[in-house]
Amino acid sequence: MAGADGQARELYWTVDTPRLKVKRLDPGATIPAYQSAGAAGLDLSACLPGGPVVIEPGRIAAIPCGIAVAIAEGFEGQVRPRSGLATRHGISMPNTPGTIDSDYRGPVIVPLINHGKEPFSVTHGMRIAQMVIAPVARATVVEVDSLDATERGAGGFGSTGTH
Repeated sequence: MAGADGQARELYWTVDTPRLKVKRLDPGATIPAYQSAGAAGLDLSACLPGGPVVIEPGRIAAIPCGIAVAIAEGFEGQVRPRSGLATRHGISMPNTPGTIDSDYRGPVIVPLINHGKEPFSVTHGMRIAQMVIAPVARATVVEVDSLDATERGAGGFGSTGTH
């Protein structure tokens, strides 16, 4: 493959670009979009035509995006917090990443939690999360009587060291 300068480029990964179909459930909804050429996630925006939602410290609010999506089979939408909201205001998601399955067609709703010390106001059109479209591998489940031995074995949290 040749780059813009005509030089040969090594292909690191090839995959068909999945199509994300988006249906507005509210005319004021914002269609998800990448904010830069190298962005991994599409920004999801709050759809709050009735006015802002205030999230008190320690509380969770379900914020509608005013859209529904159809994700290509074999892919999922991983919904993640926005780093700017997390670092500046303590706004994150209680389940991160959240998953939107390829067969879900309901409204996209983002649960936000306020880990900050001040109430936080979510306004209409505010970018509140990001959605990464990622391939999904489906496993074949096989029940067995025993598992292969490994050096780690059954060592749980922190068992591989502190560094």
